[in-house]
Amino acid sequence: MDRTEASAQDRLAPGTGMALVAMAAAVFVVANDFTAPSVALPTIEHDFNADISSVQWVINAYSLLFGILIVTGGRLADMVGRRRMFFIGAAIFAGFSALAGAAQSVPWLIAARALMAIGGAMMWPATIGMTFAALPKAKAGLAGGFILGVAGLANATGPLIGGLLTEQASWRWIFFVNVPISAVAVAVTWWKVHQPSPDQRERLDYAGMATISVGLAALLIALDQSSDWGFGDWRVLLLLGATVVLLTAFVRIERRQGDHALIPPKIMGNVEFAAACAVTILLAATFYSMLLYLPQFTQKLLGYGPLKAGAALLPLMITFSLVSFAAGPVYGRVGAKRIVCAGAVCYVAAAYLLSLADGSSDYIDLVPGMTVAGLGMGLTVSSLTTAAVTTVDEDHASLASGVVFLFQTAGGSLGLGLTTAVFTATAQSHVHADQVSNSLSTAQEQAVNGVLAGTDGAQALLAQLPGQAAHLKALAGDAFAAGMHAGFLLDAGLALAGLVVAALFVGGPLRWRPRLSDAPRREPA
Repeated sequence: MDRTEASAQDRLAPGTGMALVAMAAAVFVVANDFTAPSVALPTIEHDFNADISSVQWVINAYSLLFGILIVTGGRLADMVGRRRMFFIGAAIFAGFSALAGAAQSVPWLIAARALMAIGGAMMWPATIGMTFAALPKAKAGLAGGFILGVAGLANATGPLIGGLLTEQASWRWIFFVNVPISAVAVAVTWWKVHQPSPDQRERLDYAGMATISVGLAALLIALDQSSDWGFGDWRVLLLLGATVVLLTAFVRIERRQGDHALIPPKIMGNVEFAAACAVTILLAATFYSMLLYLPQFTQKLLGYGPLKAGAALLPLMITFSLVSFAAGPVYGRVGAKRIVCAGAVCYVAAAYLLSLADGSSDYIDLVPGMTVAGLGMGLTVSSLTTAAVTTVDEDHASLASGVVFLFQTAGGSLGLGLTTAVFTATAQSHVHADQVSNSLSTAQEQAVNGVLAGTDGAQALLAQLPGQAAHLKALAGDAFAAGMHAGFLLDAGLALAGLVVAALFVGGPLRWRPRLSDAPRREPA
C-alpha cells in the first residue's frame, strides 16, 4: 500500500466530526452524573428532611448499578448492535433523568437514579464502540484519548456545574438538562452514524449477572444499616451471610459458564489483571468519600452555598484532569508498577491529610489533601486500566476495560458504604460523649443529631432552645469532624493495602534483585 492509499484510508469520512460531537455529548452527561449531584446532597437532605445515610444512595445507586451493568451493556451492544443499544440506553437515561428531576421523595429520587444507571450502562460501551469504529485504525489512540478526555472533563466540572444549577435554579436541573442533551446526541447519531449490525451473537450469563448484583446490593444495605441496627443485629448478619452465599455462587457459576461467563476465566484467572482490579477497589473508597464528605464539610461547617462548595473541589478535579493527560507518556517510560505505586502513595497521604480536619479547620486546610488526591487519581485511574488491559488477549481488551470500570465503581460504592458506617458510628458516639460530659438534655441531643444530619426538624428544635443554637451547632460540627476523621483514616488504611498489592503484583511480581539478564552488559575492549 502506497502513501496515497494509506492517507485515503486514514481520512475521516464525511460527517464524522459531527458524530464525534454527539458521542462526546453522550459521554459527558453520563460521566457528569457521577459527580454533579455530590454538592447538591445537603440541599436534597434539607428539601426532603432526610439524613446523610439515606441521601448517599443518590450517589451510590447510580455508581453501583452502572459499574455492575457496564460489562453486560458491552455484551448486549455486541449482540444487538451498538447503535440500537445506544438509542435504547439514551431513552432510558433521559426518561428517568426527567423523573429524577421531578422526584417528590428520597426513595423516588434514588429509584430514578438507579434506573438512569441502567440506561447509562447501555450508552457508555455502545458509545465507545461507535467512536472507535468511526475512526480509522491508525487513529485508534485518538478515539481512546477522546473518550477518556471528555469523561475526565465531565467528572472534573461536575461539582461546579451541579453547584451552579443548584444555587441559580434548583438541584432538579442537574437531571433535567440530561434530557435535551441526550435528545440531540440521539438525533445526530441517527443521522450521521451508520455502522453494520454484528454477525455473531453471544449467550448472556444471566445467573452470573443476578448473583453478583444481588450479592453486592446485600452487602451495601448491610453496611448502610449497620449504623442504625448495629453490626450484631440479625438483619445485618443475614444480609452479610447472603452476600457470602451469593458471591460464592457467582464464582461457581462463572467457572461452569466457561467462555460465556460474565467475566471469563481467562481474565479473572490472570494474576496481574486481578491485582489491578484489587488495587482499583482499594483506592476507589477515598475518591468517593471525598465527593460525599468534602461538600458536606464546606456547607455544614464553613457555611458555603452549593456553587461555592462545587468550586471548592476544583483543586482536586483540576489536578486530576491535568495529571491524567501526562500519565500516558509517564507510563510508557517508568512502567505500571512505579506509576501505580506512586499514585497509591498519594492516596494514602491525601486521606491522612483530610483526616486532620477538625471543627476549627478552614478551607485552606483541605487544599493540600485535595491536591495530593488529584495527583494520585491522575496517576492511577488510566494506568490501572492500561496495566489490566495489556495483560489479556487483544480479543478481550474491551471486556477487560469494562471489568476494571466495574471494580472501580463497585469498589467506590462499597468503600463509601463502609466509610459512612464508620462516620455515622463515630459521630453518634461523639454526640453521646458530649451528652455525658456537657449534660445535654434529650432535646439538645436530638438537636445536635439533627444539625449533623441536616434535617428541618433540627432547625425547629434549635428555635425552641434560644441562646443555645450556636453552642449546639458547634457540637454538631465537632461530631461531624470526628466522623470524617475516622472515615478518612479508614480510607488511608485501604489505600495502604492497595499500595502493598500494587508493589507486589501490578506490572508483574516484585523483584528484589535485578535479574542477570537485566544487568547492563559491558562491551569487550
